[in-house]
Amino acid sequence: MSHAVTSKADQIRQALAALQPQYLEVLDESHMHSRGLETHYKAVIVSPAFEGKRAIQRHQAVYAAIGDLMRQIHALALHTYTPAEWDDGAAVPDSPRCRGGSKHDL
Repeated sequence: MSHAVTSKADQIRQALAALQPQYLEVLDESHMHSRGLETHYKAVIVSPAFEGKRAIQRHQAVYAAIGDLMRQIHALALHTYTPAEWDDGAAVPDSPRCRGGSKHDL
């Protein structure tokens, strides 16, 4: 029996299922950056798990769900919402274009 190779975006989606999202979108935005393939991601997560939590607490919950996979990701833009915030028309901002270079490229 062969196992299909899953993309890092799929691995992120699987990990974030632990937050029981009502809506989840994970986009690979690596094409906008100069650090290679499967390095930059954007995640939009709508979950009741975020109720009563500040942004930093929401992000900590996401990082905890992703676990060791974070070591394989250069950048992860997080947009976390409660169902009520999402229903009220929360807008997901576009990611900025890469300005090129980083301290790691020196």
